[in-house]
Amino acid sequence: MKKLTATKELTHEEWLRYRKLGLGGSDAGAVCGLNPYRTAMEVYLDKTSESVEDIDNEAMRQGREFEEYVARRFMEATGKKVRRANFMYYDEENPFMLADIDRMVVGENAGLECKTASPYMADKWKDGKIPLSYQVQCHHYMSVCNADAWYIAVLVYGREFKYYRLERDGEMIADLRRIEKDFWEDNVLKRQLPEPDGSKLADSVIAEYFRKSKAQSVPLAGFDAKLGRRQQLAGEIARLETEKRKIEQELKMYLGEAELAENSSYRVSWRAVASSRLDEKRLKEERPEIYAQYQKTIQSRRFMVKAA
Repeated sequence: MKKLTATKELTHEEWLRYRKLGLGGSDAGAVCGLNPYRTAMEVYLDKTSESVEDIDNEAMRQGREFEEYVARRFMEATGKKVRRANFMYYDEENPFMLADIDRMVVGENAGLECKTASPYMADKWKDGKIPLSYQVQCHHYMSVCNADAWYIAVLVYGREFKYYRLERDGEMIADLRRIEKDFWEDNVLKRQLPEPDGSKLADSVIAEYFRKSKAQSVPLAGFDAKLGRRQQLAGEIARLETEKRKIEQELKMYLGEAELAENSSYRVSWRAVASSRLDEKRLKEERPEIYAQYQKTIQSRRFMVKAA
């Protein structure tokens, strides 16, 4: 592995710009289609755009804040010592593969990835399981750092602390290198948007990428079979939604005025919930000046399919 840059003195914006030079560990799972919270399309937009988008939320901030605690708990649990790397590394054979790692394990050719998880996500770590996107992340680091193994430690808030050791899997690393190389060369370098994956995240990326439209028409070629399949699926979905709704209606009739029904397998509730909503129609009629003051126009593209 080679050092790309020291990270200790970097500003957050500088660090984000260095990350745009290649694929990091957190990008690997998305590129492989294994990250439920990020798509390959989003990675593509991040790497090809000039702007630096600082995506952050409370969960991500807490993850950073608790990193030191997780590392300390790992040392207490294992008796091992870890140290900060303070560098961003890259793979000599594949310079687009980057690694900004949490910790290196002293005396071993291994590193440590520190994670935090909500109690609602505890099942993802149950019985020795490790989320696939995190397994890919650790093997990405093993590839870049030419490491023999990688530890991953997780703090499930308020419940438990766990750690695991992942041994180097040469076959997985070879596949990962191939997938990342194809993505970097065929998509990022050629400025070619990746294939969609059917997720709602891909919907939002496509809408943003092609936000502007032109008043022009193009020949519709090569989609007849897929459009036919779409029409078939729409009919099946409508039938299944009706069947699902019928079951729910039967359950509501069974509960009647009761709020709860349960057995050893299921728990069904139908409770009264109070919610406050803005009466836009009344506001527009009685206080049109206020309605106009807070009205916001949102421009979007409407997608429709009609049979000829």
